[in-house]
Amino acid sequence: MNTPFDDIPRKRGLLASLRASFFTGLVVIAPVGLTIWLIWSLFGWVDGFVLPLIPGWFNPEEYIGINLRGVGVIFFLVFTIVVGWVAKGLIGRSLIRFGESVVERTPVVRSIYSGIKQIAETVFAQSERSFEKACLVQYPRKGIWAVGFVSTEARGEIASRVGTSGALVSVFVPTTPNPTSGFLLYFPEEDVVLLDMGIEDAAKLIISAGLVYPPERSAAGPADKPRVEPVRKVS
Repeated sequence: MNTPFDDIPRKRGLLASLRASFFTGLVVIAPVGLTIWLIWSLFGWVDGFVLPLIPGWFNPEEYIGINLRGVGVIFFLVFTIVVGWVAKGLIGRSLIRFGESVVERTPVVRSIYSGIKQIAETVFAQSERSFEKACLVQYPRKGIWAVGFVSTEARGEIASRVGTSGALVSVFVPTTPNPTSGFLLYFPEEDVVLLDMGIEDAAKLIISAGLVYPPERSAAGPADKPRVEPVRKVS
């Protein structure tokens, strides 16, 4: 004879399955939803800043009566490309030098402009001055390994003041989960262990606090020890 308690284990199993499916669905939906929301919000923020600066006859809303999100982004991209194209020419470079000379003579504006310019050049400038390789260094003490990025070989006063016999390498050791902040450290070249993983994979590893690892390569096995490679010198 069946009792009312016979179905309790089955109901608990069903609830556990539904809960697992719910969390699995969140894992799938959350990244997609947050990405769409961030892009949508960014487009709206750019539109709200750019569209008021554009004459009304350029705004499609004046003709179709619908606010098309992203129009300001298109105007911003076109304007930025035009400014970059002009800045590469002789007249553009002359105007930039003249404007910067005026800014350099303004006390408060000079400090703000120089700081923002350095950040913009570091983040957006397409030049050869970028991180060379991901690496491992022993920091903050021997026996503790930290993931870092090799930037350049130390030169000038820093290299001469240290007085080491070998080359000195500058390594940026970022913090978790915000890799834009960190420490600029100088290590002897022989103490820097270069990694096979790329810069993006190392950044993902740092941002995820060690939860997201890059796929292992077939050439490296779990028993392989980290190897020390010479750091490519930057001219």
